[in-house]
Amino acid sequence: MGTPKQLLEIGGKPLVRHCLDAITASGIADIVVVLGDFRHKIRPVICDLPIKMVANPTAESEMAESVRVGLGAVDSQSSGVLICLTDHPFVAVETFRQIVEAHFTDPAAIVIPTYQQRRGHPSLFPRDLVDDLFSGGNLRDIIHAHPGKVALLPVDDPETIRDIDTMDDYEPVRAAFDRRKS
Repeated sequence: MGTPKQLLEIGGKPLVRHCLDAITASGIADIVVVLGDFRHKIRPVICDLPIKMVANPTAESEMAESVRVGLGAVDSQSSGVLICLTDHPFVAVETFRQIVEAHFTDPAAIVIPTYQQRRGHPSLFPRDLVDDLFSGGNLRDIIHAHPGKVALLPVDDPETIRDIDTMDDYEPVRAAFDRRKS
């Protein structure tokens, strides 16, 4: 994208901040943020939040490596790990709460939100399953290896499937946000 997408602004606030504000507002307490190449630029934007920050020294690695790095900082007593992506910055606070509630209802399930029958983000993995990442593979491999543990959670939140990966993705979201605010 030519710039760290975490720092792209919508409504005067960087995407990473939109994401973290919703997570903290949902009541999730043990929040670990994995920072990559642009950590020196991102850290000042989020340093006032009640979060732990860790660095992925191989920022160009796959997401599974960032999850491995983050797991090292997650409370060892956590029963699950919610994997959130900055490129889904407007997931509703209530959606985070619904995912966590579904986990507490069935702690062995991999909870994946769906909107209009499409799988979205964030996903919540039981701690013991996500620890399998240390044996190699990625989150998709875990899902495929345990199809019986996947719990699809219908949510009324289109932001779970809206992904901001390119400037062509970003511009319409920014414009829509500006229209809603005016």
